Amino acid sequence: MTQLRIRDAATYLGVSDDTVRRLVEGGTFSRATDAVGRAVVDGRELAEYARSRGDQLADPSGVQSSARNRFVGIVTGLVVDTVMAQVELQCGPHRVVSLMSSEAVRELGLEIGSVAVASVKATMVTVETPGPEEDA
Repeated sequence: MTQLRIRDAATYLGVSDDTVRRLVEGGTFSRATDAVGRAVVDGRELAEYARSRGDQLADPSGVQSSARNRFVGIVTGLVVDTVMAQVELQCGPHRVVSLMSSEAVRELGLEIGSVAVASVKATMVTVETPGPEEDA
């Protein structure tokens, strides 16, 4: 089971540590203690909270990248078979689904509640706007 320190959960949600502590006190997240005695929250609960709120998570990686289409998210769905896997991330209000090898899922240590960054490269991007209102 993925557990995240209060500080890390706050970073991913883009809120203060105190906000996460208030959410714990209010029953939104269960509080547990890790092996060294630090307060942690359940990654699955954090994933469900992020999914229900649709907030944009803060990018905690500090990694600079030439990729412009990077979305920080929490793994909210995971279907793994022998060879392939489907990974669903909630990245703010956006649901991002990736198909990858099961080996990659294992190497990345992905599980429900894990924090990950989706980098999207597309050869074609469609931009749409609502059409003009027609006179009735």
